[in-house]
Amino acid sequence: MIKILIAVDGSALSLDAVHHVLRLVQDGLRASVVLANVQEPASLYELVVSRDPDLIAAASLEAGEHLMASARALLQAAGLGCETAVGVGDPAHVLVDIIESSGCDMVVIGARGQGAISSALLGSVSQELAHASPVPVTIVKHPEVLEVQDDLEGAADAAS
Repeated sequence: MIKILIAVDGSALSLDAVHHVLRLVQDGLRASVVLANVQEPASLYELVVSRDPDLIAAASLEAGEHLMASARALLQAAGLGCETAVGVGDPAHVLVDIIESSGCDMVVIGARGQGAISSALLGSVSQELAHASPVPVTIVKHPEVLEVQDDLEGAADAAS
């Protein structure tokens, strides 16, 4: 059985990764899933105002669990249980730590619908993770992005 980490942030793009894994499981892949979410570190302001690091950690954990709720619901509806992990810090590095600590064999993450130039300038978590991960990473494109690309290719073919 393969153990798959799915990185989720609560967005529709991260749910694309969940749908992709569910399709693989429906096609016969035997897999277990770890849902992972990475929270931003507390700001200096939050640290000064709160003065309680445990309270901040609990809020981060709660926020991460909340952002994973829809992904967990999709998995449970398909009869697939999951572990969850919430980390705090730089997303790509924290995800690598979760991959290693939970013994995952691969990662599935949703892609931003950006072109190569803008993602090279901005840097994206999925690209950073693809470079830093000790296991294979599948980056799932959003279906609307794929449809637009297909439309453009069809138009280019028709024009030639």
